[in-house]
Amino acid sequence: MQKVPYIALNENGVPTLYVKEKPFLMLAGELHNSAFSSLEFMEKEVWPYLDPLGLNTVIFPIAWENIEKEQGKFDFSLLKGLIDQARKHEKKVVLLWFGLWKNGESFYTPGWVKRDYKTYFRACYPGGIPSDTASPFCETAIEADKNAFCHLMKYLQEYDSEEQTVIMVQVENEIGFLGAERDFSEAAEEKYAEMVPESVNCQGVNWKTAFGEDAPETFMAFYYARAVEKIVSAGKEIYPIPMYVNAWLKQHPDIPGIYPSGGPVYTMLPVWKNTAPSLDFFSPDIYVADFKKVCQQYSADGNLLFIPEARRDPVSASNVFWALGGANAIGFSPFAVEDFLKEDFMEVEEEMLQVLNIEAAGFCCQGTGPYLQQSYEILKGMLPQITKYRGTNAMKAFIRNTPNEKGTIIPMENYDILLDYMQGKTGSAGIILCGENSFYIAGCNVKFQGLPQRASDQYVTVIRMEEGRFIAGKWESRRILNGDELHEKYLGDMAEVKYVEICLHDGK
Repeated sequence: MQKVPYIALNENGVPTLYVKEKPFLMLAGELHNSAFSSLEFMEKEVWPYLDPLGLNTVIFPIAWENIEKEQGKFDFSLLKGLIDQARKHEKKVVLLWFGLWKNGESFYTPGWVKRDYKTYFRACYPGGIPSDTASPFCETAIEADKNAFCHLMKYLQEYDSEEQTVIMVQVENEIGFLGAERDFSEAAEEKYAEMVPESVNCQGVNWKTAFGEDAPETFMAFYYARAVEKIVSAGKEIYPIPMYVNAWLKQHPDIPGIYPSGGPVYTMLPVWKNTAPSLDFFSPDIYVADFKKVCQQYSADGNLLFIPEARRDPVSASNVFWALGGANAIGFSPFAVEDFLKEDFMEVEEEMLQVLNIEAAGFCCQGTGPYLQQSYEILKGMLPQITKYRGTNAMKAFIRNTPNEKGTIIPMENYDILLDYMQGKTGSAGIILCGENSFYIAGCNVKFQGLPQRASDQYVTVIRMEEGRFIAGKWESRRILNGDELHEKYLGDMAEVKYVEICLHDGK
């Protein structure tokens, strides 16, 4: 058995995460940024609200300032406690490394880094005005981050390689520079005036000549990716666990600096992939409405799709079906899930959402908990099927991408399934497991019926319909629907599963 989780293609050619040699799909939730900093707080205010949601994975940070308060002296007692708690609650962990960069700034660095503006110099706005972001051109800062990260990897290798509680590591968080298109520090200015490095495949020209109006963002993407590659490659030499970076996505107005310039947004992925080859994949934090489009962008060209942050509103309870069934994601995780089942919690202030350029509707979790709880319970029972059929025609998925969409038709081998999305509902999405003349449909807010294929001259009759659940991959019927209930060919607000057997026959 490999002593580390790893990523490989499954038998259907789909990128897959393996934990202890078995494929693993994550029904996950990410915590608030500061919840992890106290073991007592975690036990009293976090775990009691995570367990009922049905998560199998929790995502939380470990910050540089927590493990190296004094330079050169490392303390992993907090991390040990967090891992022990996760084991006690039977959860896997995706660990977020809050090192030099978090949300385009550097607030999680140790005090000795924050105080020393000369040694660990900052990126600057035009005119040389310093920011709160460590410059990606500060080699001393990058080396210090790398050193701390290597100590972290050594600890994980020693303490967790047998148990494999920590199954992946995110390196930094929503990396990039906020407030300007690029860094204007003295070191950055020197680099920007140089010829584009040979590895970018634009030899003999400067950045502006090579990339025009995209030059500042491409320049930052190259040097951020270069810095991350140094950190990741060194860490993987010690403990080669899967590692990725996440992206704060472009959204209106999509100007670099309003979102972190140089981060792994879709248009910068070629630069990141070329410059940071030690990363296993790139992940989108999806708060925008066009969920399907983002999933398609970040699963293209063989990129493994993992969604470490998603909207907090009830639409996430439907989007998870598309992520796992339609985009072959290895995991899905709404943000700050410990709030979802609490009766009293503090919503993020609108002013902060404006700073983050997130629409308020996507960040309000009022009422989300029971919906997500139901979706995760259903999907948990279906994981064996989803794992088995990823990348095959035996599993299909659907999602309502805009409020104007009325429905869609899913082509099967011998017949079609007509889907009508319920108008005025928050989300319509689901997974269909296909049989020769039968199917299971799981999801919410959709009406369905079997149709003959066009020009087939056949009719479709429902032979049997059941409602029920998958338990550990096996179907358990709750009710056989007949009589008046045979007309209940729909999935309601909360996710559910139905089984339908049909008969095709000629009209003669």
